[in-house]
Amino acid sequence: MAGRMINGPAALAELIRPAGDVDELGGHRILPVLPELSGLLPSRGLRRGSTVAVATGRAAPASGGTSLLLALLAAASRSGSWCAVVGVPALGVLAAAESGIVLDRLALVPNPGPDWPTVVAALIDGVDVVVTAVPGPVSASITGRLVARARQRGSVLMPFGRWAGADVTLQVMHGRWEGLGAGRGRLRRRRVTITARGRGAATRPREITMWMPGSTAKAPADPTSGRLDSDRLAAHPAPAPGPSGASSSPASAAAESGADSRRRRSALTSVRSP
Repeated sequence: MAGRMINGPAALAELIRPAGDVDELGGHRILPVLPELSGLLPSRGLRRGSTVAVATGRAAPASGGTSLLLALLAAASRSGSWCAVVGVPALGVLAAAESGIVLDRLALVPNPGPDWPTVVAALIDGVDVVVTAVPGPVSASITGRLVARARQRGSVLMPFGRWAGADVTLQVMHGRWEGLGAGRGRLRRRRVTITARGRGAATRPREITMWMPGSTAKAPADPTSGRLDSDRLAAHPAPAPGPSGASSSPASAAAESGADSRRRRSALTSVRSP
């Protein structure tokens, strides 16, 4: 099933379940993220009740916000958490699946209409991670109510756009595609630099450089950036590309060959997403 398309408040009732239905060991308070992204978050995961924004537009000068959004949801979805995405009609379901999101636990509300705060509030009552596109300037009263509701219900609120008062804001600051040669080739992966800023435990800025999509290896730090300091995560060199853009390592080359078509589809889907 390619995600559940939710239209109208009545359809939300089927998704609502107590967000407090959790295990007894307390580990439920942190939803997992990919290891590459864990260093950007104070709790090394998505803490229930928190607000984690993914900046877009001028706040994040490089493209890649949609890929980052999907990457943040992947591990939580695979661990059994429900995720909902509100107000992102161009979200690629194929890209979501290839990012590791379990589509049976993904609810899509592509066009919530002018009552989007009501839709988001209803989803917060019973869905583990609620993503909402920010439709332009939002009043402080609305953001405050949704943040407070997420904190009370134990859901993770993930605004997609400018959002004042988030606990952590992630931004894709730099991006460079790999795979296109002199007039030929295919997009394979993108080397992106992601920064995290916030409040409380996230006051000190953090930064990481990694490959997206389709690769779990961290990219080497850019020697020309001049910003390698204690707040930057240690990055392990990614496999060096050969003449055709494939890894020079035999094992990596075999893996690349087996997943080449899947990576290309994921990359192109991510490019088409906003």
